This record gives sequence, C-alpha cells and structure tokens, in this order.
Amino acid sequence: MSHTTRNALQIIRDEHAAVAAVLRSLQQMLQRGPDEEQPERYFDVLRAMLFYIDEFPERRHHPKESDLLFPKMARAMPALMPVIERLENDHLQGERRVRELQHLLLAWELLGDSRRAAFEDATRHYVDFYLAHMRTEETEILPAAQELLSPSDWAQLNTAFSQHIDPLAGGEREPAYDRLFTRIVMRTPAPIGVGPA
Repeated sequence: MSHTTRNALQIIRDEHAAVAAVLRSLQQMLQRGPDEEQPERYFDVLRAMLFYIDEFPERRHHPKESDLLFPKMARAMPALMPVIERLENDHLQGERRVRELQHLLLAWELLGDSRRAAFEDATRHYVDFYLAHMRTEETEILPAAQELLSPSDWAQLNTAFSQHIDPLAGGEREPAYDRLFTRIVMRTPAPIGVGPA
C-alpha cells in the first residue's frame, strides 16, 4: 500500500475512532445521569457532544465518503452497490437523526424527567446505528478500496480527506472550535475526556 493510500485510510479510521469515542462517552453520560447539584453541566456536555456529531461527522466526513469514496467503489466493484446504498441512506438520515436527538435533549432539560426516557432510548438506538454504520464501512468498503482503487483515486481521496480533519482525530486545531472541544474534553469522562469519573 502506498503512502498516499495509508494517509487517506488512516484519516477515515481516525475520524471513525474519534466519533466512536464521543458516542461511547455519550453512553457513559447516560448511565451516570445528571448530577443533582449541577444538572446544567450534564446537559451542557450532552449538547456539546451532539453538536460535535452534527458539525464534524455529518457535515465534513460523510460528504467526502458520499461524494468521492462511494462512487469510486461503485465503479470499482459494482457488487458492493447494496452496501453502498445502505450506507448512503444512513448518511441521508444522519443529520435528521442527530437533530432529533438535540430536540429530545432540550425537551428533557426544559420539560423534565417525563421526557428523559425518550431521549435515552433514541440515543441508545442512534449509538448502535452509528457504530454499526462505521463497522460496515471499515469491514466492507475500506478493505475493498485498499485493493481496488488506483493511485490517482487515492491521491484524490487523500487530498479531500486531509482537508478539515476532525481535531479530535489529530487534525489541526481550529480556533473557532476551541470552546466546543474544551467543553467536551474537560467535562466528559474517559475515554475522550478528562472530567470527573
């Protein structure tokens, strides 16, 4: 595998790992529940996590896969079309699903515990959906891409994926997002944060 191929694949995998870490931290936050003395801090962290998912994976990562990687794979291996169509459908639903979670969280925060179960259930389903989506990409799309795509395909993918790399995945710091990442990292428990256990 060439250096170019390794870079593009590594960026995709690193961004998947960053999203998975946020999703698992979101699960941990659900298990812990809000602190009775500072519930606003809990909701603040969850809002930041959901905003991150909407801002980075949904708006930056998925379009590169949909616009570049998936069409190249459909041409290189037409037998993958059912998988690609399913993944593309996931992408099309992703933004709507994360916005729904943001609404359900706000309902819980503003209207009380009668809305908690709806948010928790939707979040569990979303985390399972998203982890399964990334697993499919990593087990079915990326290995085939590694074998079948040409050096010019990889040069294009590497250029595209190296622009606006998620800072949680080792991308360059973007000052406009410092407050968001500080809030997530400093207030969230491991694996992504350094907040209280």
